[in-house]
Amino acid sequence: MTTDPTILDDLEARGLVQETTDRAALAERLAAGPVTLYFGCDPTAPSLHVGNLIGLLVLRRFQDAGHRPVALAGGATGMVGDPSGRSEERNLLDEETLAANVAAIKAQMARLLDFDGERALLVDNRDWTGDVRLLDFLRDIGKHVTVNQMLARESVKARLASEQGISFTEFSYMLLQAHDYLRLHESLGVELQIGGSDQWGNILSGVDLIRRVRGATVHGLCWPLLTAPDGTKLGKTTGARVWLDPELTTPYQFFQHWMRTDDRQVEEFLAKFTLLPMEEVRAVAAEHAEHPERRAGQRRLAEEVTRLVHGEEATAAATAASTVLFGGSPLEAGPEALAVVAAEVPTAPLPGPDELAAGADVVPLLVATGLASSKGDARRAIDQGGVSVNGRRVGPGAVVRAEDVLHGRYVLLRKGKKHYAMLVGA
Repeated sequence: MTTDPTILDDLEARGLVQETTDRAALAERLAAGPVTLYFGCDPTAPSLHVGNLIGLLVLRRFQDAGHRPVALAGGATGMVGDPSGRSEERNLLDEETLAANVAAIKAQMARLLDFDGERALLVDNRDWTGDVRLLDFLRDIGKHVTVNQMLARESVKARLASEQGISFTEFSYMLLQAHDYLRLHESLGVELQIGGSDQWGNILSGVDLIRRVRGATVHGLCWPLLTAPDGTKLGKTTGARVWLDPELTTPYQFFQHWMRTDDRQVEEFLAKFTLLPMEEVRAVAAEHAEHPERRAGQRRLAEEVTRLVHGEEATAAATAASTVLFGGSPLEAGPEALAVVAAEVPTAPLPGPDELAAGADVVPLLVATGLASSKGDARRAIDQGGVSVNGRRVGPGAVVRAEDVLHGRYVLLRKGKKHYAMLVGA
């Protein structure tokens, strides 16, 4: 694959460039031949989340343009904690938890990058940091960085101004990240570090350290942090997250996260979170703007991002399940899609063969699944025409029979417009 000299233009068109150390020099270096670059994620949780996706996809964009990405799992820096974007100290994790988290995020990184033939590399900064002696680190790294520089970083100034302040542990984080850049430059020839704008100070520390220690010119690039349409920050490192691990956020829930995208951000998210060419991004956004009620932009976004993270099969099942749970017919859904639905709604055991042969009364089934609080509540809902079985509205005396069982296991019950439950067989 030939190197694309316009990778910076593409990133800028996608809104993925807020700062560079020297735009002209970086563009010249990228045009001259393949560059090795890196992006790091600290293993502070058992999974990466959607906030990490932009960085991994920027690595992927560089790889598709002919460059070599290095994805770093921060087993060492994760033990210290990055103060950037934080108003309080992180909880320190034990070694066993960190090791498990590192293994998990390495696997997630591997889904988004092509590691065949070392076209991309996975590294853990604990491999070169764990055995470094404190005195050696202070002598070889600390002497090149002034406290004045460290105090000037926005992340440090913000914490110093807070009631809690900042510990020496987190204060030292930027030295460790700068050390990472130096070691990767020396061992792998890394010339570019990328990250969100909250990492800009840490990136500059690495660029400056390499200049002082090796006399070499390297580069940095950061993108703006995501904000909601009202300007508030998205993807905070505290509170609820949308995880990349399907055990923590199911593919269906992941799909629905993107389906809930604000109309005003459809084009931005298509540009930043998918690999679609910008011409196609603009075309999808234009079509969406003409008929936003159809939510075609959100659906394309959800399909593209879910496919990248979870694969084709999971995306197809999540798409079909979404159709079912938003009014589509379960009769047209495959077993994979109904299995997804069953994982997302309340369930109860499917009545046995004898009961199905005789006709299982819908009333106690509504109570068993939690769709009704009592048999009286269930009967009232049925009398009012608010209950359906497999998308078919039922009346008083309704029963579930063997022929209602879909794919040998499933019967979908609905109360009202939005409340679903599933009867599931063994």
